[in-house]
Amino acid sequence: MKILVTNDDGINAEGLWALVSELKEVGSVTVVAPDREQSGVGTSISFHHPIRLTRIHEKIHGIDTYTVEGTPGDSVIMAIKIVMKDGIDLVVSGINQGPNCGYDVFLSGTVGAALQGFFYSIPSIAVSMSAFVEPRFETGARVARELAGYVKSKGITGKMLLNVNVPNLPLEEIRGIDITRLGEKIYSAGVETGHDGRRDYFWILHRGTDVELGSGTDIWAIQHKRISITPLRFNRSEYSTEFVHEMATIIAGRLLPRKSSSKNKEG
Repeated sequence: MKILVTNDDGINAEGLWALVSELKEVGSVTVVAPDREQSGVGTSISFHHPIRLTRIHEKIHGIDTYTVEGTPGDSVIMAIKIVMKDGIDLVVSGINQGPNCGYDVFLSGTVGAALQGFFYSIPSIAVSMSAFVEPRFETGARVARELAGYVKSKGITGKMLLNVNVPNLPLEEIRGIDITRLGEKIYSAGVETGHDGRRDYFWILHRGTDVELGSGTDIWAIQHKRISITPLRFNRSEYSTEFVHEMATIIAGRLLPRKSSSKNKEG
């Protein structure tokens, strides 16, 4: 199984390498990631200027590693078209430091990278931890490993896009896995003004207020110490509700054998 690993936090991000450490037990991993932090760029592609691809010294033995002077989306395109022209069986993006729930998925570079894999009919997974401070990447990496193992064992191909958010807890404290829908947020950007001695400058700030916390949303699942798996679909025939629930049930049985597995259906 050939696995592309990418992210939006950049090539040196701890979450990226925690993910690689687990996924290399499932298949042959290649890393193609931005050379710097690219959070919040969403689905951006560099159409208006050239980008550079650089092979760098592998951080983990046996893992081919490349940096891209561009966005997460650029990284996946370069992997598909240049680095891994013999084919990719799975794209995994992450592990993001901080959750990607609700409407934030439309801003997320982590999800944006996975979306590029989806566009090319490659099963793709975005993985995020629900913490900005001291995230337990080892928990998210184990979840990703089980998901990748399921894709491999079932021989899954074609369009599949999953957005996964993991509580910042040890595995033994997680209460289950839910199949969720995006929680609705009222989103607004703040603007902070400053002055550099010559002219004004502005910082755009990310702000959002949760307004839908009901059972079945990704936000609710995380707040109740449950892993959220949100299928992001553009055509409801791409894969069935039953398929996603089966995936969650099997993975929960492996990771959380004494917990409930998946109880919520996505909307």
